[in-house]
Amino acid sequence: MSIREISTTDYHTAGEPFRIVSDPPVAIEGETVADKRMFAIGDPHVDGLRRLLCFEPRGHADMYGGFLTAPDDDGAHLGVLFWHKDGFSTACGHGTIALGVWAVHSGLVEPDPSGVTEVRVDVPSGRVTARVHTSGRRVVEVDFVSVPSYRLHEKVEVPTSRGEVVVDVAFGGATYAHLDASGIGLAVVPENYTELIAVGREVKRLLDGTPYAAHPLDDRLGGVYGTILFEDLGTDEAGNVHQRNVTVFADGEVDRSPCGSGTCSRVAVLAADGVLRPGRRLVHDSIVGTRFHARVAGELPVAGRRAFVPEVTGMAFRTGRHTFEIDSDDPLGEGFVLR
Repeated sequence: MSIREISTTDYHTAGEPFRIVSDPPVAIEGETVADKRMFAIGDPHVDGLRRLLCFEPRGHADMYGGFLTAPDDDGAHLGVLFWHKDGFSTACGHGTIALGVWAVHSGLVEPDPSGVTEVRVDVPSGRVTARVHTSGRRVVEVDFVSVPSYRLHEKVEVPTSRGEVVVDVAFGGATYAHLDASGIGLAVVPENYTELIAVGREVKRLLDGTPYAAHPLDDRLGGVYGTILFEDLGTDEAGNVHQRNVTVFADGEVDRSPCGSGTCSRVAVLAADGVLRPGRRLVHDSIVGTRFHARVAGELPVAGRRAFVPEVTGMAFRTGRHTFEIDSDDPLGEGFVLR
């Protein structure tokens, strides 16, 4: 690559990294953010920048980030292409929460005196909103309002190396398979990290490319992005649903947060089953003990299905500002990845 320096601002949302490139030094073409994602997938310069910032030694196998772009129209403040070690995703809730905080921190969006500032973001799967809550100029939490989310398939039998498992497949900006971890004798705890990854990868591999992975409205949104292995923890005193999950996405990446778009997908399944009732919340924990709260903010029909508009509440924190360099004599200058 001819690039010699790249500046980023890094955040984490509930433990999951998000590396923001506000001024990507490559041309990203397309009329819409969805079009730009397809361009980025096939363009060696954009994809090379993704690898450079995601791969070791500047990143790692579980790194995540985004290239900012122009929005689809004046109705949004910015657009973004989300990326990970295996490519470009269609949605990212934890990244949207981080972008909401960044937009206020950076001055791109002036905080509303009411204490709630809307940051509208165009992502490949549609327009989402980060409602940034502030106290003075201090950000205290963010509500991520996602695209309509819905169950695609119920009780799909998948023959795995651990025996036949049953999953639901649901869309929450990206498509996930939902698997009750207790059904394969696993708890969602760090001690089972390796086994959870293996099962998650296998379920995704077996479903991806099948009719279960198809999106009903847009082929560009097709594919099973990941597997959500969840553990039911009952309800709290207020009647809120309490679950813990680990989301294994792309090719074996593990979301350290409860997963933003995965939580939206989980909301869709629980609401469709009548488990997440009106006025109740999903208390959603991650494998590292961090937490999102989620609720159904609205309901509408999409492609003949009940679709739910999820609202996910969390917080992101800045971890650093970086200027990465590329030494022309470095044989590993553009990075590498072992997984």
